[in-house]
Amino acid sequence: MREFILQKIALCFTIIIGIFLCTMPIYSAEKVARLSVHWSAKHHCAKHAQIFADKVNERAKGKLRIEVYPSKQLFGIREVMGAVTSGAIEMGGIVGVVSFPPMNKNFNIASYPGLFKSFDEQRSFFQESAEGKKIWGEITAKTNSRLVMYNPVGPVMTFSSKRELTGIDAMKGLKARRLLKSEEPMWDAFGSKRVSLPTGEVYTALQTGMIDTINSPPQSIGAYSWWEFLKFAQKPYQYYADAFIMANASWFDSLSPDLQSIILEVGKEVGDLSTNTIIDAGEDTLKKFEGMGGKVTVLSGAEKVKFDKLMAEKVIPAMAGMIDAKSLKAAEKYAASLN
Repeated sequence: MREFILQKIALCFTIIIGIFLCTMPIYSAEKVARLSVHWSAKHHCAKHAQIFADKVNERAKGKLRIEVYPSKQLFGIREVMGAVTSGAIEMGGIVGVVSFPPMNKNFNIASYPGLFKSFDEQRSFFQESAEGKKIWGEITAKTNSRLVMYNPVGPVMTFSSKRELTGIDAMKGLKARRLLKSEEPMWDAFGSKRVSLPTGEVYTALQTGMIDTINSPPQSIGAYSWWEFLKFAQKPYQYYADAFIMANASWFDSLSPDLQSIILEVGKEVGDLSTNTIIDAGEDTLKKFEGMGGKVTVLSGAEKVKFDKLMAEKVIPAMAGMIDAKSLKAAEKYAASLN
């Protein structure tokens, strides 16, 4: 009888161990992270966000799966930073000049016309200079976020459906989309009428005539099909609009060291790829734009002089008022040291 009981106990123990071993994968199943981006799936940034996710998923080998939600399926351009901060999503595609100035107005330095000559210059200010690191640190602390990858949207220029942009006089009376507060001084100086719109509403606004002019990186006009309405463009580029994949810092810190390393390693690799190809992607878009009958005007001669004068006398002083004098001076000094 005692032997029979011991056999029963051993059998029960074996069954329990078996159940534990069978159910263990459930408890050690891969983690799932949602990456929300507002960009269309055709956009340069959305494509590189997907490349990032695919590479992380491959290297994580079942420990982590990143799911990408493009085209603002989860959150739009103005909401995604709050979603990352709150933990509603684990990661988000963030356009710095949209999401960061409300956290620290001195990030308006990033859209200050003509200050930085490249993405590398702008990034090094925020990551290497004392004042820039202070601004960046305050932003990431307030948003509980961690930089995972650079994913730039491109240098910004002006497009219109209304008329050829031959100079500053052509801007008067245009109905211009305003995404950033820092855009207001330029549109006001041009005598354009401002209409505040998020990215997702631009297509319909162009279609209905609510707006006829926008500031945009070239790549975006193709990715969102805005070039169905836009027919004219004007250079020079005004500033370099950077974007980022930011992770909720609490979530990131909860990951194992090996998963953190994979995310950051892939972020560096794909971020370099995105950065190194964005300028050419924009220029290729402009060639296609011209092939569709679009007209690109590069200001030169007297018109460029008038443009520079307007920027120096009206736009830049107004923008300077959006930035603390100490921070702006530090940025100007840093930029000058690079050139």
